[in-house]
Amino acid sequence: MSNDTPTVLKKILARKAEEVSERSAKVSIGDLKLRIADQQGSATDPRGFVDSMARSIAAGRSAVIAEVKKASPSKGLLRDPFVPADIARSYERGGASCLSVLTDLDYFQGCEAYLQEARAACSLPVIRKDFIVDPYQVYEARAIGADCILLIVAALQDQQMADLNALALELGMDVLVEVHDRAELERSLGLGNRLVGINNRNLHTFEVSLNNTIELLDQVPADRIVVTESAITGPADVALMRGHGVHSFLVGETFMRAEDPGLKLAELFD
Repeated sequence: MSNDTPTVLKKILARKAEEVSERSAKVSIGDLKLRIADQQGSATDPRGFVDSMARSIAAGRSAVIAEVKKASPSKGLLRDPFVPADIARSYERGGASCLSVLTDLDYFQGCEAYLQEARAACSLPVIRKDFIVDPYQVYEARAIGADCILLIVAALQDQQMADLNALALELGMDVLVEVHDRAELERSLGLGNRLVGINNRNLHTFEVSLNNTIELLDQVPADRIVVTESAITGPADVALMRGHGVHSFLVGETFMRAEDPGLKLAELFD
């Protein structure tokens, strides 16, 4: 985290440090490692997040990471009642490639149980969407069944990011590295990850614009899968991104506000 880190993100990260301390006092990192070892060869084995997306793209379809999100800091409560298992099944019927489940409690009203419930209800790979700053959270992600984790470049120093990335890969998970600008993109590329997430939300103003993805595309190596995040609200947005060669999307709020999230997904990416 640098001096340029947005104030809101700084508050979230400060809370995350406290949260890790609280959690590790109750369940040690050693306990998490034992749980992971005990689960090997079970239904929680990694499902292949990147592979699922690559298969969708190879088949000529959009690779959609459909988000299971109860609330957000900017929009408040998005869905009530909120039943992760039902949402996951709906997304699978609608053609999602993967799921994203928010596990942050304080700002997104999420929890680990939501990820477990969503994953158990379908066959899709799941990313743990959270603010990961500590190895404890990576072990925790695998222990609850996550197939992928999110690393936000704006929240991490280079060595910290590299260490968390290496640990996730060692545990069999994939990593979605999220960037917001050219400097963050340059920092992330050295990791060599196949997934590059470009967030269209300005972390300082919270405004969203698909131009953010478009402006960064020329710096992304051709062998990477670019995931455009936020600002997808209708068919025109999807068509614009496809026109620029982007076929992977992370969509949350648009689906969460729909009566049938999976049907909305199918309509948007038909």
